[in-house]
Amino acid sequence: MPVSCEGHKAGEANSANPHVLSGTGSPYADLISQSAQWRQGEDTEVTSLPVPMDFWKALIRRRRVLGISAGVAVLAGLIPIAVLADDTTATQAAGVAADTVWVIVAACLVMFMQAGFAMLEVGFSRMKNVGTVVAKVVTNLSVSSIAYWAVGFGFAFGAGGLFAFIGGSGFFPTFSPGSQLNLPAIAASTTPAAAKWFFEFVFCAVSLAIVWGTMIERTKFIVYILFGIPFAAFIYPLISHQLFGGGFLMATLGSQDFAGSTVVHLTGATAGLAGLLLLGARIGKYERGRSNAIPGHNMPLAQLGVLILWFGWFGFNPGSTLNATNLHFADIIVVTNLAAAAGAVAALATIYFITKTMDVGMIGNGAIAALVAITAPSGYVEPWAAIVIGAVAGVIVVCGVLVIDKYLDDPVGALPAHGLAGIWGTLSCGLFTTPALAKFNGVGQGGLFYTGSFHQLGAQAIAVGVAFVTVFTLSYGLFWIIKKTVGLRVSAGEEMEGLDISEHGMWGYPESFMPVPGGVYRQPDTPTVNPHPNHEPVATSHKEVSPA
Repeated sequence: MPVSCEGHKAGEANSANPHVLSGTGSPYADLISQSAQWRQGEDTEVTSLPVPMDFWKALIRRRRVLGISAGVAVLAGLIPIAVLADDTTATQAAGVAADTVWVIVAACLVMFMQAGFAMLEVGFSRMKNVGTVVAKVVTNLSVSSIAYWAVGFGFAFGAGGLFAFIGGSGFFPTFSPGSQLNLPAIAASTTPAAAKWFFEFVFCAVSLAIVWGTMIERTKFIVYILFGIPFAAFIYPLISHQLFGGGFLMATLGSQDFAGSTVVHLTGATAGLAGLLLLGARIGKYERGRSNAIPGHNMPLAQLGVLILWFGWFGFNPGSTLNATNLHFADIIVVTNLAAAAGAVAALATIYFITKTMDVGMIGNGAIAALVAITAPSGYVEPWAAIVIGAVAGVIVVCGVLVIDKYLDDPVGALPAHGLAGIWGTLSCGLFTTPALAKFNGVGQGGLFYTGSFHQLGAQAIAVGVAFVTVFTLSYGLFWIIKKTVGLRVSAGEEMEGLDISEHGMWGYPESFMPVPGGVYRQPDTPTVNPHPNHEPVATSHKEVSPA
C-alpha cells in the first residue's frame, strides 16, 4: 500500500505546531497508521515522501526563537540557585536546625543512661532489692526534672545575680519555637533555649543517679526524694555554674571540664560519700574485723548496664559541644571510645595481676571509670592521650575498689569509678590539653606536656578541691537533717526481708520468695532437688490429643 501525501495543505496549516503528529486533522495520521501496519508485517509499498520546502523554512525561522527560549529557560533555572547560594539566612537556618537536632539526640542518649544505671545497680544488688532500684531511678528522674526546671537551670546558667558564684535569672522558664534566654556561657550555641535546658537537665539527672550507688539496699525510699529535690535545685547547679556556666573557676581561673568529670561525676560521688558516712554499711558486710563479699545477683545484667552507659556516653561527651556544624563532636566520639576500651583492658590486666582472676565486675568498672575520666578532657585531648587517660583510670578503679571496700560499703564501686576517676580525669586536662583545642574551646590553656607550665594543672586541682569541699559540706548537712528527722535507714528487719517487700509491697522476683500459681516454690532450707515427696514425678493433666 503506497503512503499518500495528500492533505499537504492541511499540513501547512498546522505547521505552526510541529509537535502535532497524530489525531484528527493531522497530516501525519495516515503515515503513522501505515507505519504501524508495516511493523506488523503487512505488505506495504513505500513510495516517495516529498518534504515541502516551506516546512524547512519555517523550522529555520523558528530556530532562533527556540534558541532564545532555551537560553531564557536555563537562565531562569540558574537564577534561583545563585540566589540560594548567597542567601545567608537560609544557610544559618539550616545550621541552627542541624545543631538543634544534634543536641536533642545527644540529650536523649544521655537520658537513656538512666536505664544503664538501673541495670548496673540491679545486677549488683541482691534479688530482694531489685524492684526498689527501678522505682528509685524513675522517681529521681521525675523530681529532678521539676526542680531543675523551676530554679536549677537558672542557678546554673542564668545571667545576673552574683554571676561569679551563681546564676541569677531564667527561673521557671517558658519556651516558644526558637526562643532564647540570657545564658552567657552557652550563648555561642545557636540552639534554642529549650534544647539547651533539656541537655543540661539530663546531666543533672546523671549526677543524682550516681549518688545512690553507694547507698543501695538499706536506704529509706523517702530519702531519695528529700535529697533529690535540693540536689537538683541548688547543689548540682552551684558546681555546674562554676565549670559549665561561666563562673569564677571557668571564666577567671580557666579550669577545664568539657563534659563533667567534676561537675557531674565527682559531684555525685562526693554526695554519695557524705550519705554513706551517715548511713553505714549493710548488715553482715563487716564482721570480726574483716570485709565480707556480698555479691550481686546478676552479673550479665550489670554488664548490660555498662554497655548502655558506654553507648549513652556518645551523647554525653560529644553532645557537650552544643554544636554539630563545627564537626568537633566527631573527634570527641573517637577519644571517648578509645579511653573506654583502654580502661576495660587495663582493669582486666590489673585485677588478673592482683588476684589471678578475670573479675567480670572489675572489667565493667574499668570501662566506666575510663569514660568518667575522659569526660573532662574529651574536648581538649588527642587520641593517644585518651588511651593513656583511660588506661590509668582502669588501674585506679581496681585498686580503689579493693582498698575502699575494706572500710566503706560501696556496693557498685561508685566512689572509685566516679569519684577517684573523676578527679584523675579533671587533673589530666592539666597534663594533656593541647593548646590549639584550649583556644578552640576558649577555656584555659595547654597542659604541662605541651607548654611545660603547671598553670593549667594548678587550675584543675583548685577546681577539684573547691567542688569536693562544697558538695561534701552541703550534702553532709542535708543528709544529717534527713537522718535526724525522718531517718536515713530502714530497720534491721526490713533490711533482712528486702526493700522490695518492705518498701514497695512486692518482690522484684516473686517466684524466689513466695508460692506463685503455676510455679515451683522452694523454701529457703529446701535443697535444690525435686521438692515433691518420695521423688514422685509431677502430675500433669495435659494429654496428647490426636489431630482429627
